[in-house]
Amino acid sequence: MTQLHDLRLRLLVQQESENIANSQPTDLDLSVVQARCLCWLALLAEAHEDQATDAERRGDTEQAMGWFADSMRLRDVIQVVTTIEIPLPDCLETEGGEDEQSGDSSIAA
Repeated sequence: MTQLHDLRLRLLVQQESENIANSQPTDLDLSVVQARCLCWLALLAEAHEDQATDAERRGDTEQAMGWFADSMRLRDVIQVVTTIEIPLPDCLETEGGEDEQSGDSSIAA
């Protein structure tokens, strides 16, 4: 069962990276990549929580704890990804590469 989940995850990542590459073949926007990653991570965390609930309902406490731990790790990754500051293309064109209001040329997700 674990191998099936690993293969499914690899397929999802491959499909999403192809979608990103096809939608922006010449100019890759990192903020779009970050947003898509956050969406997938949230969906995966939710799926793991659902698996934990199902395992708990079946009385498989060990499996439920494993799924729950994985969902918490995914939530931690989501927190890390949201704190990554991505430079905004529009801000790079302003004076000195800085946003005139805040003095910063990047934004946290």
